[in-house]
Amino acid sequence: MYSPSGKNCLKSMTRIKPKDGNKTLCMAPWTHTYLSPQMERRLCCSSRESSENFEQYIDSIDTTGKDDKLNLKTLDEHWNSEYMKTVRLKLLAGEEIPQCSVCNDKLLNEQVYRQHFNWYYKDKMDQVFESTDETGATTMQVESFDYRFSNLCNFSCRMCGDMLSSSWETENKKYGKGDYENYRIWGRKDIKEKLLKFHDQEIVREFTDAVENKRITEFYWCGGEPLMWKIHWTAMQRVVELGYADKVLARYNSNMSRINYFGKNLFDDILANFPKWQICASIDGTGEVGEYIRTGLKYDEWLANIKYGLNTITGPRQRMQLDLTITLPGLFDLENMVHLSNELNMELLTKQVFNFSNNNAMAPLFMPYDIMSEMIDDVRNKTIKYKNKNLNNFFGQLDEMQKQKRNNELVYNEEEYKKGQKSGKAEIERLDRIRGTDIKKIIGKNKKALEWWTSI
Repeated sequence: MYSPSGKNCLKSMTRIKPKDGNKTLCMAPWTHTYLSPQMERRLCCSSRESSENFEQYIDSIDTTGKDDKLNLKTLDEHWNSEYMKTVRLKLLAGEEIPQCSVCNDKLLNEQVYRQHFNWYYKDKMDQVFESTDETGATTMQVESFDYRFSNLCNFSCRMCGDMLSSSWETENKKYGKGDYENYRIWGRKDIKEKLLKFHDQEIVREFTDAVENKRITEFYWCGGEPLMWKIHWTAMQRVVELGYADKVLARYNSNMSRINYFGKNLFDDILANFPKWQICASIDGTGEVGEYIRTGLKYDEWLANIKYGLNTITGPRQRMQLDLTITLPGLFDLENMVHLSNELNMELLTKQVFNFSNNNAMAPLFMPYDIMSEMIDDVRNKTIKYKNKNLNNFFGQLDEMQKQKRNNELVYNEEEYKKGQKSGKAEIERLDRIRGTDIKKIIGKNKKALEWWTSI
C-alpha cells in the first residue's frame, strides 16, 4: 500500500514481464476503472483496498461534528494518483499486493478476474511497460468501465447488502438495521445529497465524454441492477449511433428479472447491434431455493427471459452464462443447478460466498467442514456423469472449496467460532421473520445439517 516514505524506493523496482515469470501483473490498473454506488474508486470490483489506507472509503471518514470531507475524486484525479502509481510499480515488479488477494488466493472463484483483463487486453501488454514512467504514471487511458451508478435494485439477495441494493437499504431503514447516521454514513440524507451532486456533475460527465470520444472498448454493467439505470440504455444506444458497437465488448451481470425498460428490449433493441456481448445471469438455486436466496426473484419469469435471450444469439462472441454464487442454502440445490445448465446448454460460472467474518451464515464454509465436504462429494458423485465444458468451472470450484478448509471452526478459536455461529444464525432468523421465510425448510433436506443448525 502507498506510503509517502516508500515512494522513492519504488522508482528503482525491477520490471518483469509475464513471459519472464511475473505472475501478479494485471492489466486492470492500465485499462480499467471501477466506481462503487457510493462513488468510491477501486482497482476493480474484487479488489480489497483497506479503508485505513485508502481515504476514499466513505465509511472511514471521521464524522465528528458532522464536518464530513468526502474526498471524492474524478477519474482524472484518480488515474495517476500516488496510490495508482504505487500499485502499478509493485505489479510491474511482480509483487503480490493485498488488494489482489481475491485473485491471488482464489477466494471467490478458481477463474480469477486477472485472467479476463490479461486476455482481453493482451495486445497492450508491451504498451503497459512503454507507457509507464519511473513514478508509475501511465499515458494509457481508461477504456474499460465498471461504473455502478447507483445501488438501485429490485432484489434483496441474502448474500448482498445495502451498498449494492436499494431494496436492502430500504428494508434496513424500515427495521432499524444499520447505523446510517454515524457508521454507514453514505445512507445519511445529507451525504446522499452530496454524492448525488458529485454523480450528476462529474461522474456522468466523465463517462459520457468517454462514450462520445469513442474511447470505450468494454462496458461491464453490474449493479445494483444495471438494466434499471436509464444511463445504461442511453449510453448503449449512443455507441450504436456513433458507429462503434462492433469495437465494444458489452458485459453484464444482471438478475434478468426484466429485459424491457424505458420502452426498449435488451436483446432486440440494444444487443442486436453488438457482435460481442456476454451476460452473466445471476441465479443461485432453482425454484423455491433460488427464490429464498434471491428475494424478489420469480423463477419462472426469470427462466422465460433467459430462454428469450438465448434465442437471439447470432454469433460466436455472443453468449449467456449462468452466474452461480454458492451459498449455504444453495448447497442443497447444486444438483438442480447442474441440470439447469444442461437443459439450457449454458456454462455454469461458479464462485462462492467467502467467510470473511465469523458470522457470515450465507457462506458455505460457515457450515462445519465435514458436513459441507460430504455434501459436495454427494453432488459430485451424482452429477459427474454430466461433466462437460459448461461444467468445468463448477467442478473446479467444488474442488477449491474442499481444498480451502478455511471454515470458521478452523480459522477462529472455539469462543469466537461459537459466538459467530450464534450471531450468524440469529441474522438469518431475523430476515426469515421479516420476509416470511424459513431456512430450515431447505436445511432440512440433510439430516446432519439440520441437526447442526438446530444445535447452534
